[in-house]
Amino acid sequence: MKKMMMTAILYTLITAVLLGVVYPLAVTGLAHVFFPRQAEGSLIHRANGTLVGSRLIGQAFSGPGYFWSRPSAAGAGYDAGNSGGSNYAPTSAALAARVTATVQTLNPKGTNAAVPIDLATASASGLDPDISPAAAYYQLARVATERHMSEDAVRSLVTAHITPRQFGLLGEPRVNVLELNLYLDKMAPIASK
Repeated sequence: MKKMMMTAILYTLITAVLLGVVYPLAVTGLAHVFFPRQAEGSLIHRANGTLVGSRLIGQAFSGPGYFWSRPSAAGAGYDAGNSGGSNYAPTSAALAARVTATVQTLNPKGTNAAVPIDLATASASGLDPDISPAAAYYQLARVATERHMSEDAVRSLVTAHITPRQFGLLGEPRVNVLELNLYLDKMAPIASK
């Protein structure tokens, strides 16, 4: 019995060290060698080296000259340490009130234009960096007006930033909001008032 216990403890320790320490360090090391940008979190820096964010985690944009991200229910908004959805049921009064308020913010004139669903509802993680092409096109008139650009120029910019389905079949076409807004800032900076 004692020999079996020692064998079990020994195998547990060896397995814990191999799978809990050696394997993760090896995979992390290989990732840094073969995929350094992704291993560091796909961080985006300005030309001067200033870190502005990650292409994998959404950020809140509220200015009228920016494309707005999908709403976030993660903590105070886009809090990676508090990732998660609102967990409201589809019949929840709180969810309906939040969606109604968001739609009124996006469409304050009360027109009948349908707001794309991803602009009115939070995702499961609350950290989505992307919006649908429909959500980007929905916002282009506001952004074009604020940036003093033609709608056609902004539409072309959005179209150029659409990432298609992976391998032509996985996921949905999407637009990374941070990358699009950074490109807009480079092309047509908002004049300070």
